[in-house]
Amino acid sequence: MITENGIVTDVNPSLAWIRTIRSGTCESCSSKDNCGTSHSGKKEMMIAVKNTLNVNKGDQVVIGLETKPLLVVTFLLYVFPVILLITGALIGNSIAPSFDMDPSILSLVTGIIFFCIAFFIIRKKSRTLSTNESYKPFLVRKKSSAIQQNCIIF
Repeated sequence: MITENGIVTDVNPSLAWIRTIRSGTCESCSSKDNCGTSHSGKKEMMIAVKNTLNVNKGDQVVIGLETKPLLVVTFLLYVFPVILLITGALIGNSIAPSFDMDPSILSLVTGIIFFCIAFFIIRKKSRTLSTNESYKPFLVRKKSSAIQQNCIIF
């Protein structure tokens, strides 16, 4: 599970808005500018999560995202289009003799068609994934403050 620390900035009975600072996990990601969390290079992000822990404004919390859904989305965005591109090219190459066409040209055309089909499938699948709760961040726990206000530090 991927976790991130944050502070509750706004809350209602069903949702909590968490302000978090992008950590090294986001900074090392090759897609950090394309995933929608970039916000013009700012390090702060605002995330809305279900208020399952009855947090209050100002609470420090830990939010999490399961790894498996992240891997599914990564496969869908990066590997699936390439698989369809190669499949289309192979199909084009194998059916070219039956149409008395140049295999290279038909491979190119069918590869591009299959590649475009992959993005239509991804777009359709993204609508169903966006409503699936396992693909959304969630509250893991409230953090207790490390130093009490009445403590004296020497």
